[in-house]
Amino acid sequence: MLAILKNVVAAQIDPILLVGLIIFGIIFIIIFFTFVPVGLYISAGASGVKIKITQLIGMRIRKVVPQRIVNPLIKATKAGLELSINKLEAHYLAGGNVDRVVNALIAAQRAGIPLDFAQSCAIDLAGRDVLTAVQMSVNPKVIETPVIAAIAKDGIELRAKAKVTVRANIDRLVGGAGEETIIARVGEGIVTTVGSSLSHKDVLENPDSISRTVLGKGLDSGTAFEILSIDIADVDVGRNIGAQLQIDQAEADKRIAQAKAEERRAMAVAQEQENKAAVQGMHAKVIEAEAEVPKAMAEAFRNGNLGIMDYYNMKNIQADTQMRESISGTNKPKENK
Repeated sequence: MLAILKNVVAAQIDPILLVGLIIFGIIFIIIFFTFVPVGLYISAGASGVKIKITQLIGMRIRKVVPQRIVNPLIKATKAGLELSINKLEAHYLAGGNVDRVVNALIAAQRAGIPLDFAQSCAIDLAGRDVLTAVQMSVNPKVIETPVIAAIAKDGIELRAKAKVTVRANIDRLVGGAGEETIIARVGEGIVTTVGSSLSHKDVLENPDSISRTVLGKGLDSGTAFEILSIDIADVDVGRNIGAQLQIDQAEADKRIAQAKAEERRAMAVAQEQENKAAVQGMHAKVIEAEAEVPKAMAEAFRNGNLGIMDYYNMKNIQADTQMRESISGTNKPKENK
């Protein structure tokens, strides 16, 4: 009967049309199984997750990868968590990591840490790794600070390094400060403790005084961590800053004194040059005045105020004066001898 029916159909349908229908059917099946994750639907049903095929198609339409939603939902269901597929899809559309949130919820449930879905989504959307935070709550993390230099009151520099054991505070992960703030506050506490010590020997004898003082300041306030302990890993003696400052101050005072002395010397040289210039100016005035004498004598001769005998008498006086000066000048060395 089936053979007869096949012969009838083959006789009534054009072979080209039949080939076209077969190709169309194959393409339709491929598109259907590509667009509709039937395998994922079967896996979800076998895992006890109630999901409709229309919901998977809706995810495709909303450009949501169904595997990113269904697989974490299967994992959560097997772990005993009751999660809504709509909430998971909403978190995915908001840019969150659904798989990481589900893993964090499972880890928190196993560790007995109170963490709900809304809080974990908020932590994930805030940019923090919620799974790492849960793991850090179970297994505290040790943060090692860089070498911190501080100066005691006696002027001796101490270089300390600390190890800070912290545990994540789930309630303050959103809006809480990170590791950099913890390191900065611990460094500030070390500098304050060493700086308030009268001698660097006190700190070397009792390095735990730094830990007690720093812990007493409540450095984890406003951060995403809870400080469990602060341990001083190493303390080394550095430079004698007080002596170096005194040396630098003395050197600066010496340079200032040298500069002032050079300034006074330059002023003295300038004053000397000014005095020499003044002497030269006065000498020029004397020469100028002496040059006026012949003119005055000539004018006196013309006016009859000076006679020839008066002129000769003046010349005799000048010659006598020059002779006396010459004699006195030749006698001075003999007297010195």
